[in-house]
Amino acid sequence: MGISTHILDTALGRPAADVPVSLALWQSAEWVLLNSATTDADGRARYLLPAGEPLIAGLYRARFETAIYYEAQRLQGLYPFVEIVFEVRDAEQHFHIPLLLTANGYSTYRGS
Repeated sequence: MGISTHILDTALGRPAADVPVSLALWQSAEWVLLNSATTDADGRARYLLPAGEPLIAGLYRARFETAIYYEAQRLQGLYPFVEIVFEVRDAEQHFHIPLLLTANGYSTYRGS
């Protein structure tokens, strides 16, 4: 399956485009960068795993470079980046990790 994300700016009520996102895997007591992407006009990064890379069980970290987005919106954000760490136990499932964002807060959940 895979890992994807979607960012919604809940204060503006629209997707957060052009946000750099990176995906790392916890291996041998350190984060190993797997891939980087940028959200599209719909606020989505549909393929965070590199092409051909299988999803394996383990701890993953999605890092969202939110300061770049805030600057483009002419906002002063409280969080220059957001990191979401999640565990893949069943590599046969798809993991969609949404980010609901405002300049002064954020939340996430397991999407579908």
